[in-house]
This record gives sequence, structure tokens and C-alpha cells, in this order.
Amino acid sequence: MDAVAAPWTIKALITWTTKYFAEKGIESPRLEAELLLAHVLKCKRIDLIVRYDEEPAEAERTQYRELVKRRAEHWPTAYLIGEREFFLLTFEVSPAVLIPRPDTETLLLAALEELKGRPSPRVLDLGTGSGCLAICIADKNPAATVMAVDLSPEALSIAAANAIKHDVSSRIDFRLGDLFAPVAGETFDVIVSNPPYVTASEIAMLAEEVREHEPRLALDGGPDGLAFYRRISAEIAKFLNPGGTLFVEIGMGQDAAVRKLLEEAAGLKVGRTLRDANNIARVVEAKRE
Repeated sequence: MDAVAAPWTIKALITWTTKYFAEKGIESPRLEAELLLAHVLKCKRIDLIVRYDEEPAEAERTQYRELVKRRAEHWPTAYLIGEREFFLLTFEVSPAVLIPRPDTETLLLAALEELKGRPSPRVLDLGTGSGCLAICIADKNPAATVMAVDLSPEALSIAAANAIKHDVSSRIDFRLGDLFAPVAGETFDVIVSNPPYVTASEIAMLAEEVREHEPRLALDGGPDGLAFYRRISAEIAKFLNPGGTLFVEIGMGQDAAVRKLLEEAAGLKVGRTLRDANNIARVVEAKRE
């Protein structure tokens, strides 16, 4: 980076890094460059524009250089800066949790719509990870009481910190354990889950950022990607109140298989399949009859 002529203004740093990231095959190279530099300078991305002619201090350039190096090695930007925005809220993330993605907003919006008009609804988030679904539901529906379950103690710690950050911790009960085990004997009005659904063979073909850095526990859905849907469909009915609804996120091409598993579950009626912003089947709905 120092090989380029001085001065190293903000504009020069962004321009150089954008070109470098493009050469390294990084998607959205300018956005990535701006996110990293805004993090180093402790400002918003939009503020960089009005500061184009400023020259960051040497210590800041050194920190930025290290982040650029790691991003070029395909470390996810969200892990490098320690956060990711989801549904207009900012969530702390680390390699212990899956990075929240816009696709999952389809699941969130469906759950929020279902919760409208329900007095004091009880919600369960299976496999909460960063807590993005549970926290957004609690934030947007103050009447809701939310249980959030995860098998990873590290993930629950991050989710709990995110709940405190967004001032909803008093309405979310974080529980450590495997799927329904921590909520045995309890029932809910809405259950949401974004379970691991990548097949064993697909994991090897994932982008390096995902394959090498995001938690395998949150990705691996077994040989056919359906392991967790089988487990959820086998038990879901006894955890839903009458008229209660399940929303599960699915991977590309899994719609028919997941619907079939849920249709075979006693006491369930499978409803809509919802599509994400890219018109991909993303969420399956099922209700307890």
C-alpha cells in the first residue's frame, strides 16, 4: 500500500483498496473498502465522503492495512469489524455465530405479521445464533415474550450481549441446549428457525469466506441438508399452541422436501412458501391444527 504515492488521503485509500480487492475477487470491493476504513476511523460510511481529503494518522493506516490484508485472505468483513446490520439494527458478530443475511428478513417479516393482534404472544427462536431474529421480534413487538435456544455457549453469550445493546434482554430468555430440549413442556404461539441446511457436499463448494470462517455448526445440515427439518417436524406439534405457527428458513431447492416432512407431521397443516427478494423459495409456514 505504501508503494502508492503520498499523501494517503481517505479518498486515495479507498481508491487503492477498491482496485486491490477487485483483483483479489472480493465482491462489492468499494463497499468493503469503505466499511473497513469507517470502522478504523470510528465514523459512518457516509462521513467518509465529506472527509475525502483528510489524511488518517499513521496508526490508523497501519490498522487499516492489517484489515485489508485479512480481507484479501477472505476473512469476512463482518468478523473483522465485529458487527453486521440486520433489519436496521446492528448486531455484534464473531466466528462463533453465523453472519445475519438479508434473506433471513423474509422469515422475520413473516413472523412479525403473524404476531400482529396476538395479545402477549410467546415466541421461540430455535438456533438463535447472534440473536438477530429473537431481538428484532422483541424490538418490534413489545408485547412478545421470547425464548431463544442455541447449542453453542459462545453464540448465546453474543446473543445476550446484543439483547442488552438493544434494550430487550428483559423479554428474551436465552437457553443453552439442543433444539427443543431446553423448552420441554412449554408451548408457543410462533416458532421461528433458520437451521443448518447446507449439504455435506455443498460445504466444500461454499465461498471461502463462509467455508473457512463461519461456524460449521450453523451450516451443516447433514448429508442431504434436511437433518434438522426432520428433527423439527418430528416434535414441533407438541410445542405449538393450537393455531400456533412455525416458520422455517430453507435453502435453495429444498421447498418440496421440507414441505413433505412437515406434511407428514401429525397435527400440522403446511401453508405458504414465501420467496425472498431474489424470488427464491426461502421460508415454509406450517400451523398447528
